[in-house]
Amino acid sequence: MSLVTSMLQKIAPQIGAVVVVEPEYKLVGHITFKNGNKAVFSTTKLNINGFGSAELAKDKAYSNFFLKHFGYRATEGQTFFNDKICARIANPRNIDDGFSFAKEIGFPVIVKPLNLSQGLLVSKVYNQTEYYEVAEKILQINSGLIVERFYSGNDYRIVVLDNEIIAAYQRIPLSIKGDGKSTVLELLEQKQENFLKTGRKKLINVEDFRIHQKLQRQDLNFNSVIPKNTIVYLLDNANLSSGGEAVDLTESIHPDFQKLAINITNDMALRLAGVDIISSDITQSMVDYTIIEINGSPSLSHYAASGETQIKRVEDLYLKVLKALENQVSRDEIPATP
Repeated sequence: MSLVTSMLQKIAPQIGAVVVVEPEYKLVGHITFKNGNKAVFSTTKLNINGFGSAELAKDKAYSNFFLKHFGYRATEGQTFFNDKICARIANPRNIDDGFSFAKEIGFPVIVKPLNLSQGLLVSKVYNQTEYYEVAEKILQINSGLIVERFYSGNDYRIVVLDNEIIAAYQRIPLSIKGDGKSTVLELLEQKQENFLKTGRKKLINVEDFRIHQKLQRQDLNFNSVIPKNTIVYLLDNANLSSGGEAVDLTESIHPDFQKLAINITNDMALRLAGVDIISSDITQSMVDYTIIEINGSPSLSHYAASGETQIKRVEDLYLKVLKALENQVSRDEIPATP
């Protein structure tokens, strides 16, 4: 059962709502509110955002265009497509064009799928071999990819609901800390056990080619013994779904970044959003930032697993979402066209 499903079942009775969950996979459910309004949900997706806004946010290239249109500092990048799509569009840009663009903006670059989530296949690539390895993997399962300039800084997510900052946290990429006797693989297994103890169900994929690449760049492998207190990063992307960890900054995020995240959410016609930002420090006044992407159905399960305070924040978020859905105008209340 997903975190969203269990939380909705837990908090819905507080407002007299009834949740019915599909029993086999427990990922999809139906909510009936006390006033007769109804809503549905699927994993992290609730109909709090309009369909068009949610779809726009899901497509990284389209959302990037509109972020720039509204004057925000978004990533510099271009989209490239598989052969099937290239055969149908007027100005095709294929995998080889993507490599040319990567050379033009300068390695390392970020290569990521056009519209997948949870950090799947997002890679920092340093050369031609690595570029084609990840690009081919992406185009096998996705119609397109994005090649972006690499931006240095810390990775943050700011969660907004209806002009309110719900949570803000730094995302730290998957890493291990040496004890002077355990191998990389053993330390990874220990980390996975700790994740499971705290309720994080996502397994670390030790077969992930990106982990192997990252280790090779550091002259390491799974059998390497890491010196005591030495931290080794195993991925470049900081998604919590890929094994990253959260440092909560909700109480210390600077008003500049609060305003930025709220304005972005409103301009993208969203009510609920996770705004992903690269910056030096969101607890200080805003000097630099780059918007990586905006998520219309942010997953907060791994964030919630980081502590009781975080669980309470996520529960409060979903209670507010339920109340908002309860008060949305139902179809029956919309006047018929004369």
